[in-house]
Amino acid sequence: MMGSVVVKSQKDDLASLRQAFRTLWGYEDFRAPQGEIARAILQGQDTLTIMPTGGGKSICFQLPALMRAGVTLIVSPLVALMENQVQELVEKNLPAAALHSELGKKQRRQTLKALENNQLRLLYLSPETLLSKPVWEILIRPQIKVNALVLDEAHCLTQWGDSFRPTYRRLGPVRSALLAYKPEGTRIVIAAFTATADPHTQETLCRVLRLRSPQVIRLNPYRNNLHLAVQPVWSPRGRRNALLKFVQQQGPQSGLIYARTRRGTETLAQWFASMGYAVKAYHGGLGAAQRRQIEAEWIAGDCQFVVCTSAFGMGINKPDCRFVAHYEVPSLISEYVQEVGRGGRDGKAAIALSLVSEPTGFFSPEDKQRWQFFEQKAQLMERTAIQLIQKIPTEGSIDEVTKQYKAGAQALALLHRNGQLYWIDPFTYRLQKNRKIRRDKQTSAVKIMKRYLFTKQCRWQGLLKEFGFEREAKGMKCGACDRCRNHKKPI
Repeated sequence: MMGSVVVKSQKDDLASLRQAFRTLWGYEDFRAPQGEIARAILQGQDTLTIMPTGGGKSICFQLPALMRAGVTLIVSPLVALMENQVQELVEKNLPAAALHSELGKKQRRQTLKALENNQLRLLYLSPETLLSKPVWEILIRPQIKVNALVLDEAHCLTQWGDSFRPTYRRLGPVRSALLAYKPEGTRIVIAAFTATADPHTQETLCRVLRLRSPQVIRLNPYRNNLHLAVQPVWSPRGRRNALLKFVQQQGPQSGLIYARTRRGTETLAQWFASMGYAVKAYHGGLGAAQRRQIEAEWIAGDCQFVVCTSAFGMGINKPDCRFVAHYEVPSLISEYVQEVGRGGRDGKAAIALSLVSEPTGFFSPEDKQRWQFFEQKAQLMERTAIQLIQKIPTEGSIDEVTKQYKAGAQALALLHRNGQLYWIDPFTYRLQKNRKIRRDKQTSAVKIMKRYLFTKQCRWQGLLKEFGFEREAKGMKCGACDRCRNHKKPI
């Protein structure tokens, strides 16, 4: 399938990477620091890369994967993200595939067969699929050559790994578990990529993934073409009117509107449609074909804007998205940065407006109630984990725990986060009951989000501080956000 583009020599040679880049993608050279990252992965060095949305992260791991025999496993959080990247590779006749729950039986069998026969260079899959029995039993075969484990959108490990995606917390021992079955001298590199990782998240990723002396590359997330604005609202009606006025100001330009619930996206989309807008609602409850259709319509311009949950965005590339509106803001600042980052990826001006209840929450309590629910849910899960530690065996398997306890997987993930549990392999744990609980030193997620929303400083200065770019933030004035313009209302 690859033909002459496979580089047989393992020599570290940027010229070889550039040649493959030209052959496969048609570009003359990398954007910094793509070549540096790709070379590190090709050499077998663990890497942690924080690069803004639209920075070309996928090239950094796709190229090294295509230059060697064997498969690179890309752990990806969303089906849409997997399918978009795989489609681009397959169109170039490159040996890539995805495994996920929405595949038909025939396609799944074909992909597993290709994996068994060492015919794939890139295999995209979720953490749950990676550790599923049918896939794992193939991967541990001695003759299956695994070169790398790549964690795409790696912030999901900290964002979701303690709640509804606890499998992320079991990725650390994957490398050692695979190497136990491989020929002596086999090397497997681990590379993590994300657009949003504050210092605490960076430390967590290195520790949980068990990175070995990783090369860490951090790029400033600042985008001078992305104009940030926040507008307080005083009632549900005021929130809707503010959103409508903002959308009217954008004219026929393309955009995205984020809400936090499936019902919310549908209600808003119906409201806009009743006024004649070409709009669609998008959330995780839609079927795969329906989601792909909405994505295609938005990219083609047949749908002016999509009202969506966080299920939409990652991996969907529409450079001319001119506005991003948060009808309801997320509880996590990393999620906010990911979502506003969909705007202006062509380098031209784009605006991101967030609507938020007035600071007291007295007149418009919607956001305050949602944030309280978010924190209460986290506290409940914490209590459940502490109670469970008294009941489960000191050493055991995740299958045994999840069969006996409904919230067993989440509880084990929380115990792991707190330093009370060690994963021997991806399926077997050992409790560390005498270990002091490791409490997160960071400020609560909701407090960080509120600090950004109600700041009096430059919006970008605040974001840079939250993500650990203190030096770059010092004295910064972007000149384009609502605070720098000193406008009470968004531009």
